[in-house]
Amino acid sequence: MAKVITFGEIMMRLSPEGFKRFVQADTFTVVYGGAESNVAVSLSHFGIDTAFVTKLPAHQIGDAALNELRKFGVDTQHIARGGNRLGIYYAENGASQRGSFVIYDRAGSSMQTATASDFDWDSIFANAEWFHFTGITPALGNAVAAICLEACKKAKAKKLTISCDLNFRKKLWSTEQAEKIMSELMQYVDVCIANEEDAEKVFGIKGTHSDVTAGKLDTSDYEAVAKQLAERFNFSQVAITLRTSMSASDNRWAALLYDGKKYYSSKEYAIRIVDRVGGGDSFGAGLIYGNMMHFEPQKIVEFAVAASCLKHTIEGDFNHVSVEEVERLMNGDTSGRVSR
Repeated sequence: MAKVITFGEIMMRLSPEGFKRFVQADTFTVVYGGAESNVAVSLSHFGIDTAFVTKLPAHQIGDAALNELRKFGVDTQHIARGGNRLGIYYAENGASQRGSFVIYDRAGSSMQTATASDFDWDSIFANAEWFHFTGITPALGNAVAAICLEACKKAKAKKLTISCDLNFRKKLWSTEQAEKIMSELMQYVDVCIANEEDAEKVFGIKGTHSDVTAGKLDTSDYEAVAKQLAERFNFSQVAITLRTSMSASDNRWAALLYDGKKYYSSKEYAIRIVDRVGGGDSFGAGLIYGNMMHFEPQKIVEFAVAASCLKHTIEGDFNHVSVEEVERLMNGDTSGRVSR
């Protein structure tokens, strides 16, 4: 049985070839992905038995998404089938000073129209140790938020560790809606993951010396943010990813981890980006893996950042890297030399 359960929506991603804009496209590349499914695939690559829970339409497109998960060893036995459609999002890859751009087409998807009866949480959580979701899932609508809350209550009753990536999406809900719903869900969460903007957008907790748009981040700002989040919701850990964006093509990437007593800052990587979608999800997977392997806090954050750094070099939503590759980068092999 799966040790880690992730819950959310997997979608079809359609992108123009290379760096073409939507108006230039005459073909689209198809990949599948979504925040929690991305975490499940990463953990499966790391050797963790992982199950992804969602609802997919009972037709060939739903089958295609299901098979993509099975291909990488993710347990799909608890995926409900039904509804009319798979959610879609269109992603235009940015370059240099032109940022990437996303358009959602997910209204009325099978997951968005799911009901509580689609999921037997007692069966899903049997023998599991960890439950992960993100702020994207409850943003799909009140019914899905209620299902997510039910899952959290059941997971807590079964003494699972619960992690949540805040993942605020302004195209899905307002800050007011997010704060109301996420505040209730956070009462059950042990490990909170956020980026440099999420805490501000969801809970109004922000740093005072940083300017994300200008690419200026002050680590001490986010130490204060992490502490405020931990104190407000009694989290055992708060992890915040720190992206300094010089352009769409070049970022600096790091993170900090707060365990309620001490702050742990990772090394910073300079990244030439191939595909940044799924970068935060790969960090979350690395954080979960490090905790499940009982790493020391410094090693947990270093592993998570290195895993996520590598994801930025891989096309698609999923992070196709092994533990050994992550550890090589952690240990200083940043040359990118050919391995023969």
